[in-house]
Amino acid sequence: MTKTDARRRAAQLYRKALVWDDHSGFDPHGGADLGNLEIWRKAGVHYLSVNVGYDVVEWQATIKTLARFRAWLQTHPKKYALARSTADIKRARKEGKLAIAFDLEGMSALNGDVHMVRLYYDLGVRQMLFAYNLNNLAGGGCHDGNVGLTAFGRAVVKEMNRVGMLVDCSHTAYRTTMEAMEMSEAPVIFSHSCAKALRDHGRNIVDEQIRACARTGGVVGVTGVNLFLGENDTSSETFVNHIAHMSDLVGAEHVGIALDYAFDAASVDDLLDGHEAYWPASEGYSRWPTSYVPPRQLLEITETMVKRGFRDREIIGVLGGNFMRVAGAVWK
Repeated sequence: MTKTDARRRAAQLYRKALVWDDHSGFDPHGGADLGNLEIWRKAGVHYLSVNVGYDVVEWQATIKTLARFRAWLQTHPKKYALARSTADIKRARKEGKLAIAFDLEGMSALNGDVHMVRLYYDLGVRQMLFAYNLNNLAGGGCHDGNVGLTAFGRAVVKEMNRVGMLVDCSHTAYRTTMEAMEMSEAPVIFSHSCAKALRDHGRNIVDEQIRACARTGGVVGVTGVNLFLGENDTSSETFVNHIAHMSDLVGAEHVGIALDYAFDAASVDDLLDGHEAYWPASEGYSRWPTSYVPPRQLLEITETMVKRGFRDREIIGVLGGNFMRVAGAVWK
């Protein structure tokens, strides 16, 4: 296949696919300019999961952020739609809108109360991970002691299964992830994680975790952060290396995309300076300025997959079909 043929085929597949980005790094303090959602819509993305809180901030700030983000979306109905179901995503795509739902990075947002799961779900949160790098009431973080699920964490998994919220294992300690995947009655995801076999970093996940995720029927979303992909690397070739590694392990139907793109990268680095425990220097967080694979690079990533010999159906799945399938099975 010539370069021109690969580019043409990639463009056709990208237009055909439902493009799903399973996590974006918006300012969880609520100060983000949501006008920047246009970055994703113009890049041809159809669904985006927007972060509204993580363990670094108080749970009250998360509620305030949700209130602000929901209000903004409701006052910009021509371009954006708050997605409560997969049917909403399909409808938004037909109307040329970007569908949005929310995610939480860590269960500290629950304030120790399992009943908060239902509240967040009703407010549009469709996935939540256990702990953001450090241990909390629910379980272990990936940069802390390798503890398992607590009694509270187990109760939360059951409640997430009941209400239809996706159990997310990114940022979480190995033992907690394995126990969560064992007990969950619904497919489990790693919303934004790269392969540790390719890049030995504490935020990345080992092959055993990838296989366990696939056994639940879930999906691993490859993330576009320079530190997790490689040595300060955001190239499409390296990004597809992670896709290929996971596909070889468990099949491309269990791989997706979650760029974790932050348009205000400078403020992210400022945040690191104030909360060093969450981002330990020993893990290389201060080695380079944080950079990301931007949404506009997704077409080049598609072309790279075409050149690598991925089948059309595999590419369509990785671009969004796989996450759409899991959401359809879990969301209620």
